[in-house]
Amino acid sequence: MARVVCDTSFLIHLATRRIHNIDSLEAEVGQVRFAVPLQVVSELRGLRRDPARSAGAGAALERAAPMERIKIPGDTADGALAAHAGSGVIIATMDRGLKRRVREAGGSVMSFHGDRIVLETH
Repeated sequence: MARVVCDTSFLIHLATRRIHNIDSLEAEVGQVRFAVPLQVVSELRGLRRDPARSAGAGAALERAAPMERIKIPGDTADGALAAHAGSGVIIATMDRGLKRRVREAGGSVMSFHGDRIVLETH
């Protein structure tokens, strides 16, 4: 089973867009277990206080509620995820800079292409 560790941008996108292959994801990439770092939860709670981003952040927190919460060393969400990338997990992000850092660390990225979830391996 693959562990997919989600960042803020991925969760907001997942919660606010219609994703066409969400039900067939396991058939396409195998069994997955989504996890959310505590830094991402904290970031989403902060965004929820921003009037321009509160709806997306609130929806993302609801979507993340049943997901496993994990503690990863690091002060920021992106820094923690980049450092965690080489540990055999898949990092789920929309952030171009974080994608590059994950690939440089030898990790795999889950992202979106249009209305579909895609796995970008190195």
